[in-house]
Amino acid sequence: MDSDVQVLLKSGAALTDQALERLLPGADTPPHSIHRAMRHSTFAGGKRLRPILCIEAARMVFGNPSVDFSAIDPAVAELGAALEMIHTYSLIHDDLPALDNDDLRRGQPTCHVIFGEATAILAGDALQTLAFQTIANLDCAPHIAIAILREVSAAISTGVGADLPGSLPPGMIGGQIMDIESEGAQPTAELVERIHRAKTGALITVSVVAGGLLGRASPGMIARLRTFGQKAGLAFQIVDDVLDMTQDSAALGKTAGKDTASDKATWPAVFGLEESLPQAKALIADAFAALEPFGSAADPLKSLALYLTTRTN
Repeated sequence: MDSDVQVLLKSGAALTDQALERLLPGADTPPHSIHRAMRHSTFAGGKRLRPILCIEAARMVFGNPSVDFSAIDPAVAELGAALEMIHTYSLIHDDLPALDNDDLRRGQPTCHVIFGEATAILAGDALQTLAFQTIANLDCAPHIAIAILREVSAAISTGVGADLPGSLPPGMIGGQIMDIESEGAQPTAELVERIHRAKTGALITVSVVAGGLLGRASPGMIARLRTFGQKAGLAFQIVDDVLDMTQDSAALGKTAGKDTASDKATWPAVFGLEESLPQAKALIADAFAALEPFGSAADPLKSLALYLTTRTN
């Protein structure tokens, strides 16, 4: 891994974890079981990619040398933490017996395995609720917080009322239900792309868009960030599909081969393994092109996008 990317991942994860530690109730805060379940899944590991994309998008568009970026550091860290809460909630629910029925996540036992199914469901609900509370409480202009809330709610929804410019409804939950309903069916390129753009890509896209909004990006900048996020998000999930078929559970930190065993609609199932990674790399090239007007200020985001296609877990 490139040393610059290592620094980005390490510093961004530290900033996010500090914010999560401040925002999440302590393990000894009543009711204990729900807070311990929330913390177990949140602090079980993870790369913090979505918060880091958010942080670097804010840093890029807020990169006026005459302005002190540290002025928005607390807010951008808390926004990143809120996005990680949403991501973690989705993983808790995804792993439930009624959905993917998985007992391993981020190399740790899944939430329902340790705390029971009922507590796991409520822990996911609580993380999602706390995420929206965190965004509403951000130290920023009210119209910016509202814009971020609008983007985030659309990105994780079923698509109802998602009339955002350039958005591809449905969002994450819509993608999850399409994924469930497509199990066992013959996958098509159109179906797989719709599922990937919604289930995974929507949250990655909104992470960079939300960071841009907090950094006071212009509408033109937001459009470019949206394109970047959509391209990089799809590439991320293509690589995830490939890794599910080529890596073992120890490397992945989750059960390997689940997609194939469940007859999931995956990119390799349609295009084959040999074609999948080149297509992911082509998407990253398109993502890079969207950031060209930002010049060298976009280098951290580009490095992160490139990492998405070269990671091994």
